[in-house]
Amino acid sequence: MSDEILKSIYEITKKFEDPSTKQVFDENNKKISVLVENGNVNISLIIEPNKKNDYFNVISGLKSKISNIPNINSVNIALTSEKQPNQSRKYTIDCEHIIAVASGKGGVGKSTFAVNIATSLSLLGKKVGLLDADIYGPSIPRMMGLSEKPKTSENKKLIPLEKHNIKCMSIGFLIDPDTPTIWRGPMVIKALEQMFNGVEWGTLDYLIIDLPPGTGDAQLSLAQNTKLTGSIIVSTPQDVALIDARKGINMFKKVNVPILGLVENMSYFICDNCEQKHHIFLSGGAKKEAENFNIRFLGELPLDKNLCIDSDRGKPVNIGNKNSSTSELFKKIAIDINNIVTS
Repeated sequence: MSDEILKSIYEITKKFEDPSTKQVFDENNKKISVLVENGNVNISLIIEPNKKNDYFNVISGLKSKISNIPNINSVNIALTSEKQPNQSRKYTIDCEHIIAVASGKGGVGKSTFAVNIATSLSLLGKKVGLLDADIYGPSIPRMMGLSEKPKTSENKKLIPLEKHNIKCMSIGFLIDPDTPTIWRGPMVIKALEQMFNGVEWGTLDYLIIDLPPGTGDAQLSLAQNTKLTGSIIVSTPQDVALIDARKGINMFKKVNVPILGLVENMSYFICDNCEQKHHIFLSGGAKKEAENFNIRFLGELPLDKNLCIDSDRGKPVNIGNKNSSTSELFKKIAIDINNIVTS
């Protein structure tokens, strides 16, 4: 129901023009954010503070027309402004493209995707770094087969561990695997800053960031302090995952980070006996969501037993099982991503 309401809202908003930019308020306009929950509509418009009087007619018109949509209980429109930064980004690294891999919830295979897309980009001849920003549940050490502690350079910076031509950094390298990270937000942000500015990354073509699930402090800090090229959203086809994926999409739109595409993981399972595709978690949900948000759909990835085995062994699929169909899918997505960011 909320999807239908959201569509109806954008049908109305795109008929209104931003008084400052003269651009319509459609789904692609980063100056508008729309959230619908239980029939309550919250709209945020980003404006220049000294021009708020220009928006009174827009607010009045939007409220009037959106209130007439069936099943709408309330309409709230807030005007917000962006503070223009007076200094360069806080997190700095010599990298051409910084890509965040995100999901609205855990358990959808985000870390698996980050590891395998990093190695796929490396196989294209790119210099790649992999940053595990999931402070509370770091997975990169296990999936990359790394357990040693990083050494320190003459500049007193951490030297990233290397495996499969990937430079890797994770909080998991610095603490015992069984030790929980019981940190508050400020400590998490400090750790993220250290893993950027306090690491000898060298010159990279790509830095792939494996974000924690959700839309919290880590995501906001990276979006505000890092020059992100864009983000990739990973979801499974089922509704419970797509609900949270929408939150991730809206978050990145709100902080003006381009969304490079949406990936549907665990899309299907191929039976060993009949060799037929079985859609365990329904099918086509992520592709439909990408169409609704007018973002790229990067493809479907299977629920692959060998991918799970390779991950536990610390071998990305295109290293441990490089001739598999799953490996080929990752390579195709890597080529698409490279074409998107370099076009």
